[in-house]
Amino acid sequence: MAIVSFILNGKPVSCDVPAEETLVDTIRRRFKLTGTKKGCGTGDCGACTVLLDGDAVRSCTLLTGMVHGRSVTTIEGVGTMDRLHPVQQAFVDVNAIQCGYCIPGMVLTAIALLNRNPDPDEAEIREAISGNLCRCTGYQKIVEAISLAAKRMREAGEEAAR
Repeated sequence: MAIVSFILNGKPVSCDVPAEETLVDTIRRRFKLTGTKKGCGTGDCGACTVLLDGDAVRSCTLLTGMVHGRSVTTIEGVGTMDRLHPVQQAFVDVNAIQCGYCIPGMVLTAIALLNRNPDPDEAEIREAISGNLCRCTGYQKIVEAISLAAKRMREAGEEAAR
């Protein structure tokens, strides 16, 4: 067992975890944040995606000890019920949400993409989400949502700059 301290959704946390415990298990079991899904357990489906220092990573293949001193953001740390993040709002607006299982990972992947590239084209969006599997939407609505969010975020930035 080792004590691991990190920032979780903007707040400092510490926990005593076994060396082999994955971040997805720590997030779900110890912090009761269930938006991060445990899908395949091998990093192939993207349901467990979180942001680690702003980058989208698969938390099912990352040991909790590896996040010591770093910042982790789950879907619970993005937006609020009263004020959704622009990516979340775009997913709602274009009906990109079907069963919802993959959506937290998709949203976090989209946020990481838009933080790196505020004006991605369709090919860049599809490449960014290529590691996130969705059985329900066929991806077109998800691509539309990310494009809409990018546009809105750019416009909001331009408006704020005025």
